[in-house]
Amino acid sequence: MEVKIAEEKLREAASKGVDAFLTLVHDAILEAIGGEVNAETLPLLNGEQTTLLAYFILREEVMDGGFIQLIHNGYGPFIFLNPFAKAMRLWGAHDFSKLIYKGRKLFELHGDKLTADCSDEEFMALFEQYPDFDDLDDEFIEMEEEVTDIIAHYVDDNLEKFING
Repeated sequence: MEVKIAEEKLREAASKGVDAFLTLVHDAILEAIGGEVNAETLPLLNGEQTTLLAYFILREEVMDGGFIQLIHNGYGPFIFLNPFAKAMRLWGAHDFSKLIYKGRKLFELHGDKLTADCSDEEFMALFEQYPDFDDLDDEFIEMEEEVTDIIAHYVDDNLEKFING
């Protein structure tokens, strides 16, 4: 699968900061698979590309509604039952990797209840019923900027694993 970004665009995004750089790479990967991460498009990606897309999904979900929302929206298996935490450790995000392993334990304990169909009121009640996720949410929010920086440096140092030119 071809993921192309002009050198000029990479330089321009990098000059704007890590978020702009990562978003450019993320968006190019997503565009190459038709804009959607699903069972048909995931096999088109290599492990590095999949991991970057997983991070964006996790960051968006957790920053919006915490790990409970991430799990409720069906991303629990994608994040916790795949080698995402190991990849984060290998990319240099050691504390974040440990956080994902903590999240996996909670997912394994409560995932069935958190993914059940429910009303908006029942969904909001999940936050009261499972306060252990609050600590994970807080930890991620505190480390998000550093984790994103680590990931951006990894992507920059290994760009050939993410794009083809």
